[in-house]
Amino acid sequence: MSENEEDFAALFEASMQTKRFRSGQTIEGTIVAIGADVAFVNVGGKGEATIGLDELKDDEGDIEVAVGDRIQATVVSTSGGLILSRKLALGAASAQQLEDAFAAGLPVEGKVDKVIKGGYEVRIARQRAFCPLSQIDTVRTTDPAVHEGHVYPFRIMEYRDGGRKFVVSRRALLETEQQARAVEVRKSIAPGDVMTGRVVSVRDFGAFVDVGAGVQGLLHVSEMAWARVSDTAEVVQPGDEITVKVLRVDEATQQIALGLKQLSADPWTQVSSTYAVGKVYAGHVTRVMDFGAFVELEPGVEALAHASTFPPAGPSGGWSKTVTPGMAGHFEILNIDLDKKRIGVALVVEHAQETTEVREYAQRADVEQAQSFGSLADKLRGALKSRGE
Repeated sequence: MSENEEDFAALFEASMQTKRFRSGQTIEGTIVAIGADVAFVNVGGKGEATIGLDELKDDEGDIEVAVGDRIQATVVSTSGGLILSRKLALGAASAQQLEDAFAAGLPVEGKVDKVIKGGYEVRIARQRAFCPLSQIDTVRTTDPAVHEGHVYPFRIMEYRDGGRKFVVSRRALLETEQQARAVEVRKSIAPGDVMTGRVVSVRDFGAFVDVGAGVQGLLHVSEMAWARVSDTAEVVQPGDEITVKVLRVDEATQQIALGLKQLSADPWTQVSSTYAVGKVYAGHVTRVMDFGAFVELEPGVEALAHASTFPPAGPSGGWSKTVTPGMAGHFEILNIDLDKKRIGVALVVEHAQETTEVREYAQRADVEQAQSFGSLADKLRGALKSRGE
């Protein structure tokens, strides 16, 4: 076969390949080459189609496919060769193409014209579609008008009666993209990583933090600060951007544990140089338990004043009636265990002891005085009786 005959055979095969497809049809192919403006896609046999590079770029403008990758696209033209598109450009889609896009789940571009009751009127090609308010984004929209005039890709959720029933969703596409990114984010997270995240919700036990692509980790209340946290809402609020450290990653449960306090120095590293046994320091009571009272000497450093170190007061456990959370005082260091992060203290009660002694003295004086008056009264009654009075 001559060179001219081979060229003619190739052209004939290509033309026949083109005729096997129609505009609006969804097909699959393999990328065989990437040029300056288009990529070439093998769609079977000797046929090749082209697709614009803009169709193959991500939000940052980087090409997200490589030679050998398979893609799914829609035929937008068969004139002079197959031209494909992974999204139907604004104003370029026919009713049939929209039906094909709906069946294949392909995105279509639309312009948000205006806010209407319950959602938005979206212009796609020459048709009007409805996007419910909840389907415009993955986050709650406080001002619906912010989307007016924007061109977004949408997924067709319902298309009937030639477009008279035409419902679209942007959120469906965003969630699909987010799920794909979430897989990559999870793969990249490792214990020890320091990340910036956004607080999603705050609970009594901690806060959930989005560290990217919807992947959430738990910042437990015990990991928020070195000092005891009684109210998580005083530390973080929903919407806050915070920097956290990854403490643990459970591959089985996909749970991620985060820490905030680990990004600052542990106050216990300075305890040995700050506190000494036998010395007295100011502190305040944070909690009272049956076995004693916890005393904060400084934020993040708590000591225990055991019940046996308090002076007895009435019945068993009566000491706890005189010790309340928030009470300030001076405490003597009894022992320090750096390994277990424990400090034993005792309330210094010199002033309390003096008050007790004064009270006991006054009580004794009253008794002695009463006894003295009693003796005098007895003598007076005896004298009167002897006189016959």
